Amino acid sequence: MPVLHGVGARRAGMGGSLAGGSDDISGMMQAILRTAFPLPAGRRRPFTWPWQDRAGRLSILRAVVFALLLAPLAWVAAEAALHQLGPEPWKAALKEIGQWTIRLLLLTLAVTPLGKILAEPRLLALRRLLGLTTLAYAGLHLLLYAGHENFRLGKVASEIVLRPYLTIGFAALLGLVALGWTSTDGWIRALGPRWRRLHVLIFPIAALGVLHFYWQSKSVVWEAVLAGGLLSWLLLWRVLPAAWRLRLPALLALVPLTALAAASLEYAWYALATNLPAQRILFANLDVSFGLRPALWAGVAALAVPALALAWRWLPGRR
Repeated sequence: MPVLHGVGARRAGMGGSLAGGSDDISGMMQAILRTAFPLPAGRRRPFTWPWQDRAGRLSILRAVVFALLLAPLAWVAAEAALHQLGPEPWKAALKEIGQWTIRLLLLTLAVTPLGKILAEPRLLALRRLLGLTTLAYAGLHLLLYAGHENFRLGKVASEIVLRPYLTIGFAALLGLVALGWTSTDGWIRALGPRWRRLHVLIFPIAALGVLHFYWQSKSVVWEAVLAGGLLSWLLLWRVLPAAWRLRLPALLALVPLTALAAASLEYAWYALATNLPAQRILFANLDVSFGLRPALWAGVAALAVPALALAWRWLPGRR
């Protein structure tokens, strides 16, 4: 899983006691973080803040992306402060942050194909930032669940063991923690080729997350179906031969396959987990008189990729 390397940086051009104080604070922060999160032996670069590039310079792109990533959390916090989360604020916040965790997880996985299709390396450089933020949202999701249970950790642990959808969600969180822990430069060097094989596990972890999303959504699975369709597109793109992944015909071929995969997942869910008529729901995807169903929206999202690629290539200076 692509994640951010760390925090902290050196400042240049500052004189006097201010520079010394800043260096002391930076050095102390690096020492604390390296003690808490030890890296394998090897060359280590200074920690950087999320809004800085690898050289420690301010990056406008990273700063904007980081602010956008924090926006959902700020929104939920503001609703909580204004008592607008309803009669069960912990549960409402838990649900909202959980939904954003899945969204950010899928966005993180989409960075690699989009960066390569658009030939935009600046997108690829955001993978660590997005991945670590996703991990933070997942951890907060668990913390909010503990708050919903009045921080009775014994009860939380028993619920995770006894309720399958919580077990699945917790397993996905543990997987994210493992991938986040091994996503630093030091671990990449230490693991070598094994690092890529390890981080391919992000796809089964994402599948567990989507299944957890389905399960807790019960019979209202609109966004879960869409999430399943988007994950299907990411998997289908990965299994394409490398030479085809950037070609327009292959990207267009993924559009109906994505919609079909999303519809199939929706059918399977309703058939196996509910008493609702799964076949009627499946054929309802063909009736657009009341708007597009989520499986068709997944197809629209898949169609947006080649459309974006064409538009991007025809921008001035990129042809």
